[in-house]
Amino acid sequence: MPKTIKMLSPEAGRTDTAGLRAYDADALVTCAADAAQPWWRRRACVEALAGRVPERRVAELIACVHDTGDVSEVRKALLALLADRPELLPWLRHEDRQQDSAYGMAEAVLGARGALGDLTAAGALATLAFGPWRHRREIGEAALDGLAARYGFEAVLAELGADRPEDRSISVRMRDRAGEDVTGALADPDRGVAYRAQELLTDPERLRGYLAGAPTEEAKLWALYALHRSTDDVAETRRLYEELGRPRVEVTGLDEELRAAIVHEYGPWCQERSDPRWRIEALCTEPPSASDPAERLLRATAALTAAGLAPRPPVSCGDAHRQGDGTYDVIGYGDSGGEVHISTLGRFAADHDDHPQVRRALESAGFRWIDDAVGSIRVTGLGVYYFGSRDPLDVHTLLFYWQD
Repeated sequence: MPKTIKMLSPEAGRTDTAGLRAYDADALVTCAADAAQPWWRRRACVEALAGRVPERRVAELIACVHDTGDVSEVRKALLALLADRPELLPWLRHEDRQQDSAYGMAEAVLGARGALGDLTAAGALATLAFGPWRHRREIGEAALDGLAARYGFEAVLAELGADRPEDRSISVRMRDRAGEDVTGALADPDRGVAYRAQELLTDPERLRGYLAGAPTEEAKLWALYALHRSTDDVAETRRLYEELGRPRVEVTGLDEELRAAIVHEYGPWCQERSDPRWRIEALCTEPPSASDPAERLLRATAALTAAGLAPRPPVSCGDAHRQGDGTYDVIGYGDSGGEVHISTLGRFAADHDDHPQVRRALESAGFRWIDDAVGSIRVTGLGVYYFGSRDPLDVHTLLFYWQD
């Protein structure tokens, strides 16, 4: 008995891709266009139609793309499938497409315009390619690469300019792909552009030569960061850092203990527009002495018990929130719902209520209490992802960080 489409795609995440690829194309179109079918089955049918859409059924599928009330996952898949259909272009370029709020459609529309050779989309695609979200960035870059392959990269750059950092970033990427030296972009005034440039640079000798005469301190640091990435030579990186005078971002009120904990936790993965001095400091300074988190929690629990606060067993912040992870554990205490946070980054503790008895108990056990004055210090220049934001955070949030 031949298998049906439903048998080949019985539930989300379970699809016989090869079976659908061999299935009758007309039947796949019928399923893909049927709004009564589950969206994941419809999308699987769309993907199985790659390279074999019956010409007489194209208009039916385009109508699904046009239907703003349809599921965006299906519409996006259809745009990818029909990216060679020039009759889509007037609809894609219409100003109403900018108002389509369905998830992912704005990016899919831009990607389709690029695939269809629409040079006027270059500016918007550059913006997309310069954004922080990787999946959106890849759409923008792929579309711009397609335009460059069709018209040449100089024609694409002619649609852009030099005033916007996103345009300069695309220029750096395209010129690098064309074999040009883009080391000078390490001195770009926008850190996002400089960061993207250093990602592309892999010639240690060229980087060493540029480092010797780079026009700004930040350009030198970007060159040093790219050099380290290319060679993984810690000794050389630290020597050059010393020669540069060990530059670092000074933050009022941030003492060395706090600084070491924060820079070694966040410096290696801070956001693109972070000051490069944080990245280099993380590479060139020693991390805090290792300590046993389990011992720290036992000590905190013992101190709270001795103070008569009836602590409960500690749980990670992820378990406390029932999702995610972070840099602290939670110890609940008493009958009033109080809880104290113990950082995994060092001997740091805090309580939202700043409970004096809790503070005394933990300080007596060797913990450092993070009060509002210290916790509110903003660590400038260090961008850290936090619930969609990528801006610098305060000390409290960094020591007691949680992300779902």
